[in-house]
Amino acid sequence: MLKSPDFMRPMARGEEPAVDALITAAFNGKTEVQRVADLRKSRAIAGEMVLPMDGGIIGYAALSHMIAPKGWIALGPVAIHPDHHGRGFGRRFVGMITQWAQMSGQTVVVQGEAAFYARCGFTPISDGFTSPHPLDTILIAGPAKTKEKALSFPKAFH
Repeated sequence: MLKSPDFMRPMARGEEPAVDALITAAFNGKTEVQRVADLRKSRAIAGEMVLPMDGGIIGYAALSHMIAPKGWIALGPVAIHPDHHGRGFGRRFVGMITQWAQMSGQTVVVQGEAAFYARCGFTPISDGFTSPHPLDTILIAGPAKTKEKALSFPKAFH
């Protein structure tokens, strides 16, 4: 029988080294680790979620405050340990975040592989928005009601 991860939960203080190792393995380098460090240092982080399994951490997701629209949250980076790729853990992990956004009325924006995030419940952002990133790589979960149409991500995303 295949082992499944435990429930997603907020990252606990002291788990930063394990999360950094996970992100390094998932992205094959330190670029995303530095992005997370920059988000933490700038106090842009709204929350950090982990996916525990067998006493370790196999998944991580950062949620950060968008500069604009105010009140929106940016998802990223999202990491699943390479030893657990292809088993649907990432899709379910991001899907839980999507469900939380829809149930809470929170707007979450992600910039990344559109096909993957669409399978997790995100939808392409509607026309009329502008972004420093290509719009075909930006998806949204939750309500998109805002008068602000210019997306502005935390500095660490640039």
